Amino acid sequence: MTELELKYGCNPNQKPARIFMAEGELPLTVRNGKPGYINFMDALNSWQLVKALKKATGLPAAASFKHVSPAGAALGHPLTDVERQMYFAPQGELSPIACAYIRARGADRLCSFGDWAALSDVCDADTARFLAAEVSDGIIAPGYTDEALEILKTKRKGGYNVVEIDPNYEPNPVERRTIYGITFEQGYNALDINEDMLQNIVTANRDLPQAAKHDMLLSLITLKYTQSNSVCYVKDGMTIGVGAGQQSRIHCTRLAGNKADICWLRQHPKVLALPFVEGIRRPDRDNAIDLYISEEHDDILADGVWEHTFTQKPEVLTAEEKAEWIAKLSGVTVGSDAFFPFGDNVERARKSGVQYIAQPGGSIRDQQVIDTANKYGMVMAFTGIRLFHH
Repeated sequence: MTELELKYGCNPNQKPARIFMAEGELPLTVRNGKPGYINFMDALNSWQLVKALKKATGLPAAASFKHVSPAGAALGHPLTDVERQMYFAPQGELSPIACAYIRARGADRLCSFGDWAALSDVCDADTARFLAAEVSDGIIAPGYTDEALEILKTKRKGGYNVVEIDPNYEPNPVERRTIYGITFEQGYNALDINEDMLQNIVTANRDLPQAAKHDMLLSLITLKYTQSNSVCYVKDGMTIGVGAGQQSRIHCTRLAGNKADICWLRQHPKVLALPFVEGIRRPDRDNAIDLYISEEHDDILADGVWEHTFTQKPEVLTAEEKAEWIAKLSGVTVGSDAFFPFGDNVERARKSGVQYIAQPGGSIRDQQVIDTANKYGMVMAFTGIRLFHH
């Protein structure tokens, strides 16, 4: 197949629409459903991310994409008991690729609502069963077991989008796009992100353990496929906060840091103990948790509202309790797609437990940024590579 007609483009008025290859066959097959224009943009960006993560770390990887940026990405580490509770995962043994997707989606369950899922490995029944219970638009993977495909075909009244991609496909070294009738051309960004990029440690503290290297790689590869400007916080092999598409670097750092704080607060004992009514829908539960954690928690606890969500009115999570809990967050890595121009980014990152930083360097104020990192005993690597994505 050299082309695939689509219902419409980004919006219903944008017709005709298609994906096609100028030469050769499309490297993908639609196994179920009818993916649209934005679906394929998410699918192809997310596939590149998980393929690069698998290559860089040797571990199964997954991503949860929305509007051409990752809501979350993760490696296939086993789930802890707390993670199972936080992410509403099933009990029992789960495959590494299922764990990767559960963690990727769990990174920001609010933003992952209606996501596009991407897997570095063949989709198995464990992953399909979890995905079948979530609100999602589609999935891309290098293959599907028969059982997984049958499970996914039951989703969305049989219309769930399932795309299989050739894992050996390599794109043309030159890519083109058209904006306002004008064609842009550039070399495909084939940059191989690996541990060699992490050798230029510029801080006094040079202690960079292997787990932190994996987190740095995860942050950098995630940024490579995130709309710029972008900053990414990572802990224990999963993103915990992605700030995308901001015009100011500090706003990226704040946005991603706030998401990291919320992700961490979801592990607070009061949050884990919320008494939800039986049979509550997952999106309603996710929204309630977000409201409970946020400053608008009174909205969900107001008389006449909470009884539709909880079996009894829960205790308020106070500002003091939240601050005390966030202060316990540590061992976090932050990556930036371009240099930190001021030390204020490091100051904000520290408030969300950042110990490790990966950024290109190259600012005229690099020394100020290094000095700020040294003040807190952080480890910072200059990669020398910018990762803008538009």
